[in-house]
Amino acid sequence: MTMSNRLKIALDVDGVLADVMSAWLARTNPGRLVPITTDDMDRWDFWDRLGIRRRDFYTELDDCWREWRSVPPTEQDLAGAVSSLCKLGRVDIVTARSADTNPFVKLWLDWQNIRYAGYVSVPYGAMKADLDYDIFIDDSPLNAEAFLKKGKPVVLYVQPWNACVREEREEEEAPRVYRISSLAQAAEVISSCGAGSSTAGHMGSDVR
Repeated sequence: MTMSNRLKIALDVDGVLADVMSAWLARTNPGRLVPITTDDMDRWDFWDRLGIRRRDFYTELDDCWREWRSVPPTEQDLAGAVSSLCKLGRVDIVTARSADTNPFVKLWLDWQNIRYAGYVSVPYGAMKADLDYDIFIDDSPLNAEAFLKKGKPVVLYVQPWNACVREEREEEEAPRVYRISSLAQAAEVISSCGAGSSTAGHMGSDVR
């Protein structure tokens, strides 16, 4: 396999590598009469239903990252799972974190011994779909739909807020959604279609 035909993999942070929502719950619940639980996070904008302003919610998430050592990983041995992905192609961290938290995210990634080729930050999550990657590993249902509209498959890390995303597509050759419950499964899904291909459409039609 040459460098020119290696897969380009975009790997998200929040909700895929970092369990920042657990850190947020630990931060926000002490001041609430009724604690928020993961059962309340059944849609992407769950905070709106709970009467939390968007700006306040994302400000609190940024505050969690400023205390990056309090952010747990989503699972054990993330370093090993990412290393497996790196054997299949170039793995870049691609995130929509606010710019001033990126240094803390990088410190966290180093702390978790996660190795990656590049670090890319975009202002809004859906903008990731415009980037030159063959496949995206993400947890956002909004991002997933944006990827699919661009003809790119998505490996969706299962979270309560993305249960609404449909796996089956209306057209047989359309790019697909592949749900995973652990990052180790991402390498299995991608390698099952042939890691040498650098075309998203090929993956979308070969993996069933």
